[in-house]
Amino acid sequence: MAGDVSERQRLIRECVVAHGEITFADLADEFDVSEMTIRRDIDVLAAAGSVRKVIGGAIAIGKFAEPSFESRADLEAAGKQHIAEAVVSRLRSRETVILDSGSTALAVARALKGSGLGLTVLTPSVLVAVELAGEPDTTVLLAGGLVRPGELSLIGTETVEWFARYNCDTFVMGVAGVAVTRGFTDYHRDESAVKRAAIAAADRLIVVADHTKLDRSHLVNIAPLDAAEILVTDGEPDHPVVAAAAQSGIEVITVASPKAKS
Repeated sequence: MAGDVSERQRLIRECVVAHGEITFADLADEFDVSEMTIRRDIDVLAAAGSVRKVIGGAIAIGKFAEPSFESRADLEAAGKQHIAEAVVSRLRSRETVILDSGSTALAVARALKGSGLGLTVLTPSVLVAVELAGEPDTTVLLAGGLVRPGELSLIGTETVEWFARYNCDTFVMGVAGVAVTRGFTDYHRDESAVKRAAIAAADRLIVVADHTKLDRSHLVNIAPLDAAEILVTDGEPDHPVVAAAAQSGIEVITVASPKAKS
């Protein structure tokens, strides 16, 4: 029983970090326990300095706390699949495409399999490269650089310089946060530097962001909101960030968000 409790508290912490802030009610629904149980769990996590308890819920502490790749891959997985399918529908045959690192970009790589687009794919992600390595009529170029543990992404000066060698059609970029004033942001400085280099190497920027990333700002600035040509999200069309993106001239593609657990 104690193990179950500690595991639930670990998952709750990752959920809070991934969302930035979340209510007791949403956590109770997510973990199928009472709000009182969630409040006790949050008390334990707050005492340990893992999260901050606020009225009605909990928030992540600071802008440094990046959740693990595994937790991000599991979080909103169905929404990311829908986003990925929408992205693939916007790619053109024989394009040269940069696929970012991260869980949503990996979902795009999986959605590309069997598409027959015949792409040349450049990526800083070992996972994306492996996913597409055996795809017929697809050329995969993997960036050089330092392998970041956990993420299995390439970072550092070598990675940034590698992108400067290429002229690409489209960059499909994942982000940790999208906000009206701060634009696109991320947790990690080196990851963000690679993203900026990829933006410079591509003619078109497609940003993928599930609804948990909207109205979030993190440590490092990547680019302003209007740098994107297309934003693909499962956020509501009337969400302030989604609406602001559309008003700024960005093509906004909203896909159906998976229904909340009942």
